[in-house]
Amino acid sequence: MTDERMEVDVAICGAGPVGLALAAHLARRGVEGSRIALIDGKSLGQAITDPRSIALSWGSVQLLEEVRAWPLPATPIHEIHVSRRGQLGRSLMDRAEHKLPALGYVARYGDVVDALARACDKAGVATLRPARVASFDEEDDGVALRLDDGRAVFARVAVQAEGGVFGQQDGKAQQRDYGQTALIARVSVSQPFAHRAFERFTEEGPLALLPQDGGDGHQYALVWCMRPERALDVQLLDDAAFLTQLGEAFGTRLGTFTAASPRVAFALGLNAEARATARTVAIGNAAQTLHPVAGQGLNLGLRDAAVLARQLARGATPGAVEGFMRERAQDRRLTISLTDTMARAFTGAGPLQPLLGLSLAALDLVKPARLLLADLMMFGRR
Repeated sequence: MTDERMEVDVAICGAGPVGLALAAHLARRGVEGSRIALIDGKSLGQAITDPRSIALSWGSVQLLEEVRAWPLPATPIHEIHVSRRGQLGRSLMDRAEHKLPALGYVARYGDVVDALARACDKAGVATLRPARVASFDEEDDGVALRLDDGRAVFARVAVQAEGGVFGQQDGKAQQRDYGQTALIARVSVSQPFAHRAFERFTEEGPLALLPQDGGDGHQYALVWCMRPERALDVQLLDDAAFLTQLGEAFGTRLGTFTAASPRVAFALGLNAEARATARTVAIGNAAQTLHPVAGQGLNLGLRDAAVLARQLARGATPGAVEGFMRERAQDRRLTISLTDTMARAFTGAGPLQPLLGLSLAALDLVKPARLLLADLMMFGRR
């Protein structure tokens, strides 16, 4: 226990990619590292060994470049193939149409955290870990936080950047349980297609394969969404049976599935609310947890971090929080709506599904619409 109190301009609760990005952007904009406090319950060693795969849009890569957290180990996505299982119609997004080196990249969560943590360390950001916020008290001129190790922090503005996953969160104003569970793994195929990502909609939910080079010999990061009761059964299958069912769900565009890593499962839902008070604000998953379709959750959070840093660098005041909320409202609404619509519209069976399949074909033929959708996925609402 200690009675010493650390005083900072900004306290960031949560040192995942979004919290770290906020700290790095603040430092880049001239806020002294000693005036920023990063608080997280995990050690850095625990965070950087996280093997999960994440998709970074081209816009997010630019934001990482701004804080010198790029390049990092990642596999570029040159094309995104979108289709509906069992229905005609597909759409193909290509980097060449946008004159970009890649539409996005696939990286390990731990590698992104490591790169951002090094940028924060170089800037002298104060990091308090492992430690959790035990209590906080908002006052007129700031927020008093008490940590579970007895330390005290007083911040002009406190930022909640620790969101967790849908199944572990308190309900927010905008909530929807999709009745789906995502199975996460890394898989190998007999006929890989270099740098092409696949989004395959099935009756139970989307199935995504993201190209990812790795030392384990696997070539794709898998996100397979299905009904919870089936996910439990599929997770318990031996590898051979699992790969057979995966092949039946995805098809033969990549030949056969030949190997898989251990599977991890988590429940899927929408849980969003633009939360802020005069001296507190939530960003990233703490403000909006999305379905993984189209991979927009982290990218939306990184845009939150960049805009909030720009506002707070002018002064950690209620005006900065208000400015952030106004500036981010449109992009948040549009991205949440787009993700929610995609997660629901292409799931299930019924007479409308062939029409939805044909809509993918129409999207492929109408170039302006395809370019607009790709632009929204890469950069958000600008």
